[in-house]
Amino acid sequence: MQTVNIITVGKLKESYFRDACAEYVKRLGAFCKINVIELAESRLPDNPSESEIAKALDSEGKEMLSLISGKSAYNIAMCIEGSQLSSVELSQKLDDVAVSGSSTVNFVIGSSFGICDEVKKKCHFRMSMSKMTFPHMLARVMLLEQVYRAYQISVGGKYHK
Repeated sequence: MQTVNIITVGKLKESYFRDACAEYVKRLGAFCKINVIELAESRLPDNPSESEIAKALDSEGKEMLSLISGKSAYNIAMCIEGSQLSSVELSQKLDDVAVSGSSTVNFVIGSSFGICDEVKKKCHFRMSMSKMTFPHMLARVMLLEQVYRAYQISVGGKYHK
């Protein structure tokens, strides 16, 4: 059984986001071992400078790097410049990763300022949800739903129809 880790910066504050994530985590239990790992978000002033943002991203990145360094893991950075995949393409990617011998897939979601370059370089793939802008905390819900959909597609389930 594949392990999927959602490594994300920040905690979900709104109960409706927490409830949605919990539902998809529950559903995903039938297909994979799923973990949501919440990292502490760096504190920044209201109007941070570029250097303050860079320092925060580096600090968050160090913790991310410690979690994605496993040799058998396939790391995916969720970032705006990444490739956009259809649900079917994501399903195929997860299947391909499993066949290639990676027992773990790490999806990395940064803060609202993104992910540091060092983490992106350690990732095997960069993926974008959309060209549109979404609330940062919604990204986690959307990713969990798409991973669930990908597994449903893989087994020929009715959810995707």
